[in-house]
Amino acid sequence: MSALAMSDAPPPRSGEDDRWEAVRRRDRAADGRFVYAVRTTGVYCRPSCGARLARRENVSFHLSCLAAEAAGFRPCKRCRPDLLVDDAQAGRVTVACRRVEAAVEAGEPVPSLEALAEAAGLSRFHFHRLFKAQVGVTPRAYASRLRAERAKSALENGGSITEAIYEAGYSSASRFYARATEQLGMTPSIYRGGGRGQHLHFAVAESSLGALLVAATAAGVCAIQFGDDPQSLERDLRRRFPAAVLDSGDAGFQDLVARVVALAEAPGSDDALPLDIRGTAFQERVWQALRGIPAGQTASYAEIAAAIGHPRAVRAVAQACAANPVAVAVPCHRVVRSDGALSGYRWGVERKRALLAREAAGVQTPDD
Repeated sequence: MSALAMSDAPPPRSGEDDRWEAVRRRDRAADGRFVYAVRTTGVYCRPSCGARLARRENVSFHLSCLAAEAAGFRPCKRCRPDLLVDDAQAGRVTVACRRVEAAVEAGEPVPSLEALAEAAGLSRFHFHRLFKAQVGVTPRAYASRLRAERAKSALENGGSITEAIYEAGYSSASRFYARATEQLGMTPSIYRGGGRGQHLHFAVAESSLGALLVAATAAGVCAIQFGDDPQSLERDLRRRFPAAVLDSGDAGFQDLVARVVALAEAPGSDDALPLDIRGTAFQERVWQALRGIPAGQTASYAEIAAAIGHPRAVRAVAQACAANPVAVAVPCHRVVRSDGALSGYRWGVERKRALLAREAAGVQTPDD
């Protein structure tokens, strides 16, 4: 080969050339492999960040967030590269979850944040950030949620409030009572008594999607459940609140039931339906995000997780959707898998498909 031919050959591409090309394309596949930093802003980003593309001469590349921060850069508030979690880190968080769950199950003190971080081989700050990004809540909030569920189960099985506090591992009765009403939806004594003293209106109506149970307190609708058997829906409600006063309500409640049935037939048609639902802080954030999905559109579990600021908490988002107590009013049927496929639905995938089809038809223009 002649010297002239060699001089005309393009220079070989370097690793930095490939990284810059990934940044230029905003390649999501490159997220987690490296981050890039911009000297003029002092910020580092994911390769897929949607921010305005920087000049090449102002960009440097780093193999990790820690390396970028050690070089004096701070994480971008738009793409949050510091919340990227690799498989090894995800595994450490999973192990920490199991440790917390085991402690709650045994009624023992939950390991401290310092102990969990040390076991994971991470700094306290970094572990706390990774845990919240993946699980959706902090380690303390995760333990609190597990204790609440354990106490709830003990009360439902007829145990005393003192036994429930002990079995759930609360360090004191005051800690339990401080959050009990928020987590149970009523005081512990009323919950243990099967809703004694609570007044619920309920009705089971017929819809084109099957039997539809509607229950409401004075504040608003607290349950909307689809089913194939009206008697089973009523039995489930009475099993949950055996001592509550249940009645068919007045004309105002019957009007409310009619609105719910209309909503099932034309989902998205009534955004002002009064609701009285309670969940954990994380669940309520997910439910609020679900109500923000426009009728006729869908979002993935990953998109909902990102929307509430916890992009790695996809599984927790799915669990919050499954815990939704009010079908169609909180439209968990609008959440699909990342590939667009329908995933599970508490009231059956066929109902989910039908609801989405009705919404798609409802938003078409007359010319469609």
